[in-house]
Amino acid sequence: MKLNTIKPADGAKHAKRRVGRGIGSGLGKTAGRGHKGQKSRAGGFHKVGFEGGQMPLQRRLPKRGFVSLTRDQSAEVRLSDLQKIDAAEVTLEVLRAAGMVPAGALRAKVILSGKLERKVALSGVAASKGAKAAIEAAGGSVAVAETA
Repeated sequence: MKLNTIKPADGAKHAKRRVGRGIGSGLGKTAGRGHKGQKSRAGGFHKVGFEGGQMPLQRRLPKRGFVSLTRDQSAEVRLSDLQKIDAAEVTLEVLRAAGMVPAGALRAKVILSGKLERKVALSGVAASKGAKAAIEAAGGSVAVAETA
């Protein structure tokens, strides 16, 4: 097979319909637009979803989507934030006291962002796979095995 011999399959291509070219073509006079009305005019068309002034379907239906109800209960902590904390053992209460997580947070997760050069022990705080490896490389430990 050569690129210059490739062509569409038989019947795959059709000649463009030429409207408004006389009575003999079958599409003369009104050119398939019918008689009168907005759709018969040049430039006369309405927006998608328009229902003639009736309240459109997309406005009749209620808005819905996903907003997590637990988004304010979770907090992310960077490795560089852990570097700033003086405590050797890091818990959720220690992070709250240091202002790293909001008071309403029920859980926190350490993510791999920044550098950690000192030993810290995480307990009751989740850690991502990369963050866990970085903490253990610095000589620390992660008590919670969660990676959610």
